[in-house]
Amino acid sequence: MDAKAAIARLFTDLAAALETGRMGGRVTVGVTTLGSEHGVAEVVRGAELAAQADPSLAVVLIGPRVDSPLAQEECDCEDVAHRRMEELLSQGRLAAAVTMHYPFPVGVATVGRVITPARGKPLLLATTTGASAAERVPALLKNAVYGLAVAKALGINTPTLGILNVDGARQAERELKELAERGYPITFAETVRAEKGAIMRGNDLLAASPDVMVCDTLTGNLLMKIFSAYSTGGSYEALGYGYGPGVGPGWDRIVGIVSRASGAPVIAGAIAFAAACAAAGLPRLMQAEWEAARRAGIEDRLARPAAAEEKAGAVQPPPAKPTGAEIGGVDVLAIEDAARQLWRQGIYAETGMGCEGPVILVAPEDKEKAVAVLRGGGYI
Repeated sequence: MDAKAAIARLFTDLAAALETGRMGGRVTVGVTTLGSEHGVAEVVRGAELAAQADPSLAVVLIGPRVDSPLAQEECDCEDVAHRRMEELLSQGRLAAAVTMHYPFPVGVATVGRVITPARGKPLLLATTTGASAAERVPALLKNAVYGLAVAKALGINTPTLGILNVDGARQAERELKELAERGYPITFAETVRAEKGAIMRGNDLLAASPDVMVCDTLTGNLLMKIFSAYSTGGSYEALGYGYGPGVGPGWDRIVGIVSRASGAPVIAGAIAFAAACAAAGLPRLMQAEWEAARRAGIEDRLARPAAAEEKAGAVQPPPAKPTGAEIGGVDVLAIEDAARQLWRQGIYAETGMGCEGPVILVAPEDKEKAVAVLRGGGYI
């Protein structure tokens, strides 16, 4: 193919990608390149590794112009890159995206994927960033559903589920087994320890006893770091597939997360992970999984911790406004109450969870007043 033909083919593929999210029949994944502790070049190297390893992938770089054969959307700062990523996803020009920070709304959390050292087996950690629920046990229940949906997107038709031995694990196990008895299909894993059962210990993390390990998000985040960077001293994540795509009922896009310490191999894995989820239609699979859990009564179980709040009286939010400003520093267990406190003061607010913790989202013009209200209430 001569140079003119190659250029023409490239523009044809780009046009197709911008219209359909696929390039020449390939799954198109965008990756924002700014914000890495290892620099833009490291992210670009990871993107190029992903594209070279899988011809069905078309990777689009979103960031400053670089010397790379990959398609590029030029942006000069992180905020602009994230807005451009959002636009491309909304327009269907990207099937999925990978980035280093994303304020998922409460109810959406990421399912990460690591390689365990004992047997070199992949393990899904549900969840690793975001917050599926503000209450601990409801979050564990939802994390189980989210993890099973992602496993099915990866082609594991009957994934096994284990529950890490964290606070609330026994209650979550009882609730999940009741859901299974009521028709929600769950195949529980068995610990490698002599006592057996679905409650998992450190041995099971190393051996990847289940396909999906359920845990709280903060524990999952810590485990991601350990599994990804244990061989490098912690400053460079060298193994695995990143913190995974955000999932939740009604969430219709695929945004995968990597940390600012993720190196090229993890970035490449995260892009491949996001592409596989896009090709399988993860949002549709997630919705089907949620409907199955709902028919078994999961929503009734999730509603129990809200009883006390209902007795205290509901607070209606003020009229919605575009929320472009973030306020961090609020404890995850208090984040919903913090938002309601702002509503009481006439400030529209939403809750979210970024890579560095929970955030309150408000309109930029309301941020100063909102910070004062939250400080006055002891939330920050």
